[in-house]
Amino acid sequence: METEKAGEAFLRHVETDVLIPKMMREKAKERCAENVMSFNHCCKDNGFMMVFRSREQNAALKEWLTIHYKDPVFFEECKQEYTEKLEFQRTGVAAKNNQKLPTSMYTYRRYVPSPGLCRPICEGTSSPSLP
Repeated sequence: METEKAGEAFLRHVETDVLIPKMMREKAKERCAENVMSFNHCCKDNGFMMVFRSREQNAALKEWLTIHYKDPVFFEECKQEYTEKLEFQRTGVAAKNNQKLPTSMYTYRRYVPSPGLCRPICEGTSSPSLP
């Protein structure tokens, strides 16, 4: 089995060849929404003749999507998004929330909910009270 690169998660064959390209296809369709709408409109207007009458729109849509599929930066962007999604499913913590912890305990005080009032957790202990 292949070892993990430093800081990069190992992805299975199905993820790199099926799931990430599926995500790329969806995102590419969002980016070229104008071409997708043009092709859809042409197909709806022409019914069975869409095969012959919507060739220009289909060619333009294919060209735009192919540009996105072959873009390595776009692939890495989708791969990063997919790995963040996997990490969230595994841990339940979003990657955007994994930021630095507070440097001062005085800045972020935890409170225990009680009926009517909230009180600091350290209240009632022998440690000095916080301001």
